[in-house]
Amino acid sequence: MSFSLTDVDPDDPIWTRRGAVHVPSGRGPTVWGANDVYTIKITGEQTQGRLGLVEATVPAGGGPDAHAHTREDESFYLIDGELEFVDGDHVFTAVAGDFIYVPPGIRHGFKNRGNHAAKLLFMYTPAGLEQLMLDHSTPARPGETPPPTDDDMTARAIQVIRKSETIWLAQP
Repeated sequence: MSFSLTDVDPDDPIWTRRGAVHVPSGRGPTVWGANDVYTIKITGEQTQGRLGLVEATVPAGGGPDAHAHTREDESFYLIDGELEFVDGDHVFTAVAGDFIYVPPGIRHGFKNRGNHAAKLLFMYTPAGLEQLMLDHSTPARPGETPPPTDDDMTARAIQVIRKSETIWLAQP
């Protein structure tokens, strides 16, 4: 079936109903995790399970250890800074403007080896991990950097790993 734009009434209520989700800059629930600051921009609940989107600020030395997701694709878009990424047995440096897609079952992680914070977006498809981060991470306090990892933060991270069926692949 095909049609042209002239066959569609742009004022038909099907095209004028609202449904977009707008999350203004600087907004969204924010947590500390993996020594980073994660702001959840949209959850699976809001996208009917299709997508979870997280904005991350990764301070110097921050970033999650190597791991693999068993169910989710994870995609990254680096907005600012440089990050050292692990891809299986390969390590590379990603810079602002780079995009990285990681399918399930691939060992990955990143570290900020620089002196300044890096900023990136990461997307989960299907959604779900972003909600686990919200449920089991420490709420961030505005204007503060993430505290050193303690036993409580480690226990929360273990909950996310178990519930998401993520495989932890960090080397000692």
